[in-house]
Amino acid sequence: MNQQKISVKVSRVQQLSPTIKMFEFIAQDAQLSTFSAGSHVTVHMDEAGIRRAYSLISDPKRPQHYRISVLRDEQSKGGSAYMHDSVVEGDELHLSPAENFFPLVQDVTCKHILVAGGIGITPFMSYLYELEAAGMDFELHYCFRDGANAAYVNELRERVGQRLHVYDNALDQHLSIEQLVKGQDKNSHLYVCGPQPLINAVIEQGNAHLGEKQVHFENFGAVASTGSSFEVHFQRSGFSLEIGEGTSILQAIEDDKRIAIECLCRNGVCGTCETSILEGEADHRDHYLDDDERAAQKTMMLCVSRAKGQRLVLDI
Repeated sequence: MNQQKISVKVSRVQQLSPTIKMFEFIAQDAQLSTFSAGSHVTVHMDEAGIRRAYSLISDPKRPQHYRISVLRDEQSKGGSAYMHDSVVEGDELHLSPAENFFPLVQDVTCKHILVAGGIGITPFMSYLYELEAAGMDFELHYCFRDGANAAYVNELRERVGQRLHVYDNALDQHLSIEQLVKGQDKNSHLYVCGPQPLINAVIEQGNAHLGEKQVHFENFGAVASTGSSFEVHFQRSGFSLEIGEGTSILQAIEDDKRIAIECLCRNGVCGTCETSILEGEADHRDHYLDDDERAAQKTMMLCVSRAKGQRLVLDI
């Protein structure tokens, strides 16, 4: 992760839905930089000792301000709750410079199909600027559980028009991913961001009908979470799990269902699942901690990192 920090002021906060807020930042000391569509910034919530990555939703070529949208997650370990409850207009925060692990393919000769689930709409908000500026052919498929809690629906209808397809599950509207993908030209590029089951389904159908090179998802680097099995003891929860050779700690926790863990990227970049190590050493495989933080062995990312030895004790 880029360790440089940008000092910013919160210039606007807007409640987009009962569970989603938009935050706008302006630079304090220097001008913000342009970025590419799909980029994210890491917000440093220094008072709470928290860092979280959020997709930029503003115009990449007009960096007078940066904007992000934050979903309040009731399972939050602090990041989204802090943003919603503690951050107000006029506050000063720090951001890491924009980075992009989910770029738009710059190909004007083919169609671009965007599939968003819930708050996964956010990276596509910046995509639209580049798609429209280059005159690319595209369509956006936006799925959500309940229209009352969805963001940007009306704005997208006005902006995208007939290229927007909305699926409100509360109204029994559901996207058939297989039908969508089967009907596309083989040269089409397919993108997805949202809940993991949606990502998995789009990848499966996209790989089968378009090929792996045409399918894009918010993969922050292919970090394998395979290796020797080991035991993890969750100190505060009072139980242990055996982590198999092909399973991550996060996957084991989700399969067990006794603990709820927030994780945005699932690939060791966003820092959402950062957890304190009480005993043992981690085999760090993330892109979030710097070399000194890894050597200190104080925290680890549950989505990708493993144990160096046979046992870890974590502060969960």
